[in-house]
Amino acid sequence: MRLGGFIFGEIKSPESWIGALNERGYRAAYCPVTADASDQEIEAYAQAAAAAGIVIAEVGAWSNPLAEDPAVRGLAVEYCKRQLDLAEKIGAQCCVNITGSRGKNWAGPDPRDLTDETFEMIVRVTQEIIDAVRPVRTYFTLETSPWCYPDSTPSYARLISAIGRKAFAVHADLVNLVSSPQRYYQTGALAKEFIGALGPLIKSFHIKDILMEERFSVHLAETPLGSGGFDFHTFLTEANKLGPDVPVMIEHQADDEAYRAAAACLRRVAEQAGVRFI
Repeated sequence: MRLGGFIFGEIKSPESWIGALNERGYRAAYCPVTADASDQEIEAYAQAAAAAGIVIAEVGAWSNPLAEDPAVRGLAVEYCKRQLDLAEKIGAQCCVNITGSRGKNWAGPDPRDLTDETFEMIVRVTQEIIDAVRPVRTYFTLETSPWCYPDSTPSYARLISAIGRKAFAVHADLVNLVSSPQRYYQTGALAKEFIGALGPLIKSFHIKDILMEERFSVHLAETPLGSGGFDFHTFLTEANKLGPDVPVMIEHQADDEAYRAAAACLRRVAEQAGVRFI
């Protein structure tokens, strides 16, 4: 496995970027440039990563291809295409977005988001994005979610079958699937199920932590990594089975110090589990 995380501050050059990654012990990275970068700049970062043995885990395409407003929806779809093209150029493991939402909040929830009609909309727009770019060395992926598709192992498998594109793969945030007390207390089983079923197609992981608060009715909230109830031991054991290059990307920590603490926590758990980050 390869550990990575967000780098705070302006990235001024490929050399400074690699230096920041090395200083933190990261061997995987978020994409350091946008689609507005020149082909020369994109290639410079790609070459720097290859020379340093860094895997570029993912290019974010965070937008709402399901937006009710046609103009917003159209811009989102075009943005996904541009970001997928960037992922192809820079050699990222994947380009990732959520499916979006048909409600006011681009990241949901909305009563219509978990319906067959919306499922078919997701299939069509994902096919459109992939077919416009036709990537050969990267993949378009949809991050798992608590309240929109893919919200479970079976729903992700169903999307893979319905989309039917070799360039569609899996982005896994297992904490996002913790949406009930039953899942909260069984995150190890969740990791085994999801990775066991979809492992060969998983191109990148997000990792953070979650805490169920002791107040009615059910309150589940993200919390600094290591302070919640997620079973990192089982997760890392299962993720390690996918090979040395799978990225495990820390996210949603408050600042650089918190990212460093989260990385140290994951390294301790990995050592206890008898697995390692390269």
